[in-house]
Amino acid sequence: MKKKMLVVLAMLLVIPGLLFFASCGKQTVKADVGEVKDTLSDQDSLSSGTGTGSGSASDSSASDIASESLTDADSLKAGPSAQEKMAMEKSEAMQKLVNEDVHFDYDSAVLSQSAQEILKKKAAYLEKYSAILVTIEGHCDDRGTNEYNLALGEKRAQSARNFLINLGISSSRIKTISYGEEKPLDPANNEVAWAKNRRAHFILG
Repeated sequence: MKKKMLVVLAMLLVIPGLLFFASCGKQTVKADVGEVKDTLSDQDSLSSGTGTGSGSASDSSASDIASESLTDADSLKAGPSAQEKMAMEKSEAMQKLVNEDVHFDYDSAVLSQSAQEILKKKAAYLEKYSAILVTIEGHCDDRGTNEYNLALGEKRAQSARNFLINLGISSSRIKTISYGEEKPLDPANNEVAWAKNRRAHFILG
């Protein structure tokens, strides 16, 4: 009888202890599971870009760069502006005006047909760009005296000037000067060089 009572008392003491430990274990497990869920939730926020971390700023910077690149590409496709085109056209016209000489036959100031065609193109440039002033230089080859070639060079420059005036270009925009044989384009002493040197050359101003 005493043994049974001891066994019952022992069980009464042990059972509450077991229940206490079991309860603590469940709480610990619940706490661990909660921490895991919180961690996973933070990671999802970062990966989706909803947080305020560097990922969101990086995506924004990449978007800005892409937008700027597209804008630059559109600008290149659009080409030069109307003002830039006009400046390019004027530059090309001025180069043609000064780079293409009018040539003459030996001991002559008469304009050939090809010389007249060149002067017509120059007149078109001068008419389009009415603020441009030009000086026509008269040149000769080195045959003949200096005095004679200076006079012949002046005749050649005047011949080109008069042709332009007859085409409607104001005389106030065109000056002349003769260098005779003093400034040869080609210093060689042969027919090819002489033909190059018999010319009227245009300069701006």
